[in-house]
Amino acid sequence: MDIFADAAQRIIIAAHRGEAGGNVPPNTMASYEAAARHGADMIEVDLNYSREGTLWILHPGMEKAHLNYEGSIRELSDEEIKQLRYVNYDDTPTQFGLCTFEEVLARFKGKCYLNTDKFWENPRAISDMIKAWDMTDQTVVKSAPRRELFDIMEEYAPDVAYLPILGETDGGIHEELKKRRINYVGAEVCFASENCETGSAEYAERLHRDGKLVWANAIIYNCKKQLSAGHSDDAAFTEGPEYAWGWLADRGYDIIQTDRTLALSLFLEQTGRRRKK
Repeated sequence: MDIFADAAQRIIIAAHRGEAGGNVPPNTMASYEAAARHGADMIEVDLNYSREGTLWILHPGMEKAHLNYEGSIRELSDEEIKQLRYVNYDDTPTQFGLCTFEEVLARFKGKCYLNTDKFWENPRAISDMIKAWDMTDQTVVKSAPRRELFDIMEEYAPDVAYLPILGETDGGIHEELKKRRINYVGAEVCFASENCETGSAEYAERLHRDGKLVWANAIIYNCKKQLSAGHSDDAAFTEGPEYAWGWLADRGYDIIQTDRTLALSLFLEQTGRRRKK
């Protein structure tokens, strides 16, 4: 797989924790399957680990919210984790258990890209697993732009596609990463204003001129911290899809992360924006 070749042909849709809804919780195998069937080119996996060091998929610190479990899975054995079940939006138990990172790699090898979040918390084990499955060309890693994390990427995963997560200013990160022994493919930009440095059309054009991809977020994780100046999944339904997803597509973003995979995919296809001319 080649993320640059794919991004040259179409907008890459990244499903945030899969396609959750109804009784299907996020970060489950069912949510990933739903996302892939609904048009996702990439799925996010939040990496965590057990007491024994096995890599599991669960957003750290979300045990109470997603499992109604008081505690951390890092204190549990693999066998104890296997007994846990997700709860749905009504805090009602579901039939869905946690899946391991290896199970996700096995299921989606050759099928879609994986956004492996929380890489920096266990870089050696994660990179070793990615290499063992020969999936460096299928995996994307992101982090805050801290130099100690750049060092981790250079040491453990110089071949894995890397994107820094930028706030409203670049701070020289783009130029520094071009000099690093890192597979720097582009940047994720998070901005509350269209007129800030990283939210501007000029910044996206700058990265494109240097052969880099630009990732934007339609997701809303916290309504008080907008990630794309209000052009969000929520706004697609309250203000209209043109205001939200149309604006992101027309801005030239190569990757759009969403919680509404099917709706975004259909909108881009129906308005002729999914495929690049």
